[in-house]
Amino acid sequence: MLIRYSADSKGKPVQKAVIYTKTEHNISLKSIDPDALYVISRLRENCFDAYIVGGAVRDLIIGRTPKDFDIVTDATPSRIKKIFRNSRIIGKRFRLVHIFFGQKIFEVSTFRSTVDGSVGNAFGTMDEDVMRRDFSLNALYYDPIKEHVIDYVGGVKDIRKGIVRPVIPLNRIFIEDPVRMLRAVKYGATTGCKIPHSLKKKIRSSAPLLAPVSPSRLTEELLKIINSGHSYDIVSGTLDTNLFEYLQPSATNMMIEDRKFEKAYLHSLKELDAAAAANPGMRLGDRLFYILRDFVTNLTDWSREEKITSIAAELYKRTWASCRNFILPMNPQRTELDYAVRKILLSLGVQLKQRKPRKVQPKN
Repeated sequence: MLIRYSADSKGKPVQKAVIYTKTEHNISLKSIDPDALYVISRLRENCFDAYIVGGAVRDLIIGRTPKDFDIVTDATPSRIKKIFRNSRIIGKRFRLVHIFFGQKIFEVSTFRSTVDGSVGNAFGTMDEDVMRRDFSLNALYYDPIKEHVIDYVGGVKDIRKGIVRPVIPLNRIFIEDPVRMLRAVKYGATTGCKIPHSLKKKIRSSAPLLAPVSPSRLTEELLKIINSGHSYDIVSGTLDTNLFEYLQPSATNMMIEDRKFEKAYLHSLKELDAAAAANPGMRLGDRLFYILRDFVTNLTDWSREEKITSIAAELYKRTWASCRNFILPMNPQRTELDYAVRKILLSLGVQLKQRKPRKVQPKN
């Protein structure tokens, strides 16, 4: 084990981080996407520091294959853009660079400063950047050139202990970004790590901070949940911490009023996770089918509902409108919601006319 030092205000060396070597972290370079390695090598060739960061390092230590390889560097977005022609700068305030390799996208960020807390946009140093990371298991940096894991905050020990521990003080972490509460529950559910009592208590008391979060951001988080393969565990965790009522208020109210609905809803999430495991590329509409099925089933007595083709279109319109309101603030693509509603109605015996493909008028 090595130690990383930096100088204090008087120029004296101060221990900043623990460095785990290859034999201590057991990460194999074969587990890392070659294009991610290429990005880091090119940045190093241009005299910049660059590391794999966050969830990818966590997953590599646990022994899982990461879905994404996020990269952090001391190069500014404009410098990164000059090095990689296959890239573009995104974001107006918090600027990042996306580097494209076919269908793959690598997100490259610049070290951020703590001058404006944990959500500011000023560029900074690695020593500052780590203190903006939400939880210790996501605050690790991997250097694939030296094959070192750099740990400022005890993240490796927390992963091995199986706990989710915040890096940012509890009196600030959720005020500065309420969505971090959802991430804490998600990390616990997907890694098997436990959320300590003090953190869980803080999440429960801070849950109302989610109320003003924009629908677009909540939609993004909900999509991550239903695409995770762990929707049952995550939703169960958000119910336990009073967060789900801000993600899906209608579903939460129905669960409170009817325990049978809660049981059916959670069972459908288990079915969703099983289906997603068998077919990781399943479309969003198929995933929404499991989210909406129990709600639609409870809309009416479908055994008595007339299902003749002449009124099927009206049934569809009413059901679609009800589903649209039920799933708020989530705002999925209309085509995917349409697909899910039609699939549910078909499962209930409602025969809808097939939509005719739109004819493309030839150009003169």
